[in-house]
Amino acid sequence: MASGEQLSAIKDAKVLMVGAGGIGCELLKTLALSGFQDIHIIDMDTIEVSNLNRQFLFRQSHVGQSKAKVAREAVLRFRPQISITPYHANVKDPDFNVDFFKQFNVILNGLDNLDARRHVNRLCLAAGVPLVESGTTGFLGQVTVHIKGQTECYECQPKPAPKTYPVCTITSTPSKFVHCIVWAKDLLFAKLFGDKNQDNDLNVRSNDTASSSDNSEDVFERKKDEDMEQYANRIYNHVFGHNIESALSNEETWKNRNKPRPIYVKDVLTDEPLQQLNGNLETDNNNFSTLSAMSYLGLKNPQDIWSLKENSRVFFAALKLFFSKRHKEIGNLSFDKDDHMAVEFVTAAANIRAASFGIPLHSLFEAKGIAGNIVHAVATTNAIIAGLIVIEAIKVLQNDAKNCRMTYCLEHPARKMLLMPVEPFEPNKSCYVCSETPLLLEVNTKRAKLRDVVEKVVTSKLGMNLPLISHGLNLLYEVGDDLEEDMVANYEANLEKVLSELPYAITGGTVITVEDLQQELVCSINIKHREEFDEEKEPDGMVLHGWTQAPAVEKKDAAATNGASTSTTSNSVPNNLEDDDDLTILESGVETISSGKKRKLSDVSNPEEKRAKKVPEQIDDDIVMLDDISKENENSR
Repeated sequence: MASGEQLSAIKDAKVLMVGAGGIGCELLKTLALSGFQDIHIIDMDTIEVSNLNRQFLFRQSHVGQSKAKVAREAVLRFRPQISITPYHANVKDPDFNVDFFKQFNVILNGLDNLDARRHVNRLCLAAGVPLVESGTTGFLGQVTVHIKGQTECYECQPKPAPKTYPVCTITSTPSKFVHCIVWAKDLLFAKLFGDKNQDNDLNVRSNDTASSSDNSEDVFERKKDEDMEQYANRIYNHVFGHNIESALSNEETWKNRNKPRPIYVKDVLTDEPLQQLNGNLETDNNNFSTLSAMSYLGLKNPQDIWSLKENSRVFFAALKLFFSKRHKEIGNLSFDKDDHMAVEFVTAAANIRAASFGIPLHSLFEAKGIAGNIVHAVATTNAIIAGLIVIEAIKVLQNDAKNCRMTYCLEHPARKMLLMPVEPFEPNKSCYVCSETPLLLEVNTKRAKLRDVVEKVVTSKLGMNLPLISHGLNLLYEVGDDLEEDMVANYEANLEKVLSELPYAITGGTVITVEDLQQELVCSINIKHREEFDEEKEPDGMVLHGWTQAPAVEKKDAAATNGASTSTTSNSVPNNLEDDDDLTILESGVETISSGKKRKLSDVSNPEEKRAKKVPEQIDDDIVMLDDISKENENSR
């Protein structure tokens, strides 16, 4: 039972939740059941079908609606007396400024990307409001507490740039080739050759109106008298043509994106795509290991990038081979990167989808490298992490910072524990965010333009949204909606000037100030002129010191156990995990544990000891998918 002091702190608290996804749903439920009376939620996303198997506040009828608003309605059904205020918006919108954050007693993060996390961290620092951060990947999870001046901030330690992608990006708005690979491998391949009864996010209906009917036809079901050519054409036209047409009907989605183009068989292959292959494909070859669409088509080099026409031919050939030579496996197949024909099919399908969305095509060799392992999103992990968030939030509300803990949820026991508590670390004195330590930028001031500094340093590395750059009292660049036209033109002109030729020249020894007015972050950068840079090791043509990325990962066997070591060594404890709403790619040959030695579990004291040591950094570079959990776990072990 909660003490009177705890109940009072809970009842009087005004809490802001950022994110209403996998962690957010569990968190809102737990907050409401714990007695919190005034909760605000920010989330810009709408509900996807793929959310329904773990975000339990949502139902099929809610698909397409605001997560924040539906979550509120769901919780008010069993806690009607509390106040929940939803915001269907981006936390980076100007309305959510420092003054907005100051009204809350604590901020609880359930976000799914590094950029938004950094933004919230900076607003919390500026507002002086404690932040409880969290993340999950599969069975791994973490909760960390950040209190200005007492603990390290979210950016005190270097973070890897996570390769994470929301499920809706995979299914609706891909912008990178990896999105197309995940779509081809885990949606299309699984639908055609895997378990027919398994849930799948592909649109399988022939039209939008039919999709709402349980009796509507499933395009992927092959008809009794349908020959292979007709079936293959129907699948191709549906996934690359009709589905794209359907996506284009939602004009709101494409306001700020490049529109994809539907691709139909008739647009790519003027001749009959399968008839010309029949002679070769019907030859008697029952050796599955030697079956190859490439061989039948005379494509020899796996490092060649096939044209759209060649990809389409490989797509048809692989489809025909699976149904003619491996028909006994249909319904039980799962993607295996060592299955050459499966890789051929996935490569071709991913490239056709990439062509539709204007994404550069890749070779089979590259595609095979991208198609890595899978770590599954686990609803139980989200529930555990949500509970830990509330426990830490209550400590914060009681001003009990000394008893706050960073807690890591492990897949395998370490020191006989699955939950590893660690004392928060002190602020990093060299952190440019919370300690305002000056940075050092080595750059060729006679070659580099101001635009290079803005794009490669200010926005990319420092994560500023509305940057202002000044030299002394003189403004060199500013972003904002309230600027006059002549000022905008002047700043745009400055972007194209070499640093040493700016109106207020930037040369070796110059100190520039970079600010983000929305985040209320100010950073000083000392400029050091340097003539030459190594193009391979220093591709930006400049080096920023004082801002450090996470250590490079060692190349090892990619088949790691859901991103965590099975031993009790330093590789067992995760850090810097993402919310389970995301898909994250594990590239072939990359181990998921950082090689850095910043935090070693082997050095962690027992929980009873006064001060725990530091724990290792985790890179969550795995694909988080939601199906067939038990099978994947068995394989990964």
